[in-house]
Amino acid sequence: PFVKISEPTVEMTFSVNDSPFAGLEGKYVTSRQLRDRLYKELLKDVSLRVEDTDTTEAFHVLGRGEMHLSILIETMRREGYEFQVSTPRVLFKTVNGEKQEPYEELIIDVPEEFMGSVMEKMGNRKGELQEMHKMGERMKLTYIIPSRGLFGYRSEFLTDTRGEGIMNSLFYGYGPLKGEITKRSFGSLIAFEKGESITYGLYNAQERGTLFIGPGVPVYEGMVVGYSPKPEDIVVNVCKKKQATNTRAAGSDEALRLTPPRKMSLEECMEFIQEDELLEITPKSIRIRKKILDKSQRLKAWKRSQNQG
Repeated sequence: PFVKISEPTVEMTFSVNDSPFAGLEGKYVTSRQLRDRLYKELLKDVSLRVEDTDTTEAFHVLGRGEMHLSILIETMRREGYEFQVSTPRVLFKTVNGEKQEPYEELIIDVPEEFMGSVMEKMGNRKGELQEMHKMGERMKLTYIIPSRGLFGYRSEFLTDTRGEGIMNSLFYGYGPLKGEITKRSFGSLIAFEKGESITYGLYNAQERGTLFIGPGVPVYEGMVVGYSPKPEDIVVNVCKKKQATNTRAAGSDEALRLTPPRKMSLEECMEFIQEDELLEITPKSIRIRKKILDKSQRLKAWKRSQNQG
């Protein structure tokens, strides 16, 4: 019998890169090249959908999940494409006047010692345990979980199980909305100006949180260079030079100890970004940035959204 093709459950917006570094690293950068490449993918990927938007610069790409779309993003950047993507969003449906969301059947295979942390995370992400089997020193857990609940979980799962856990998900169907699922509880560290990161600036910035970059990295205003344990965003000046008061003080930069930056994979970046952030994808770099780069304009937009809320 014909295997039913899974319907898309997640969408992302792919758009032309408009950051200050646009066009510097990619071979294919125009909206026409981006559109042609996305529609070409439809010829071989039957689970993918591409929709035009009201602007020629952006396209909605619908897929089976974060992993499905991340493979397409990685393939395109290796081919020389440069573009930017939004945070993943689940596709809701209205059934009999009720708003419903997609669910996944999640099968998890973990060593018994890590079961507690997995079950705790599943509870936070609105997963419901269906079955539990012991297999030697490992446990097999089956959950029904909203697709939203899986956003950002794969890398967390590998960390929690020290790389020994295995998880697979299958589309289960649409069901009632499960309510709020917390995505991330920390804010972004945002670059103050365009320039190159300097040890002195990074040293001061690392006191505010965890950095994604080391010294000598080109940055621009509005680019996310790390994250803060506090929920609000913080602007940091990673390009700040030390004021040279005398010849000896000017060279004392080497004595500053920097914590190694946290290198994020494409999947981790996709899981990290918030609604007001984008992922800049080029053959050489993956950068997280704010949609609105200018700090004062960002603040005005935030105040407007608070007033409307």
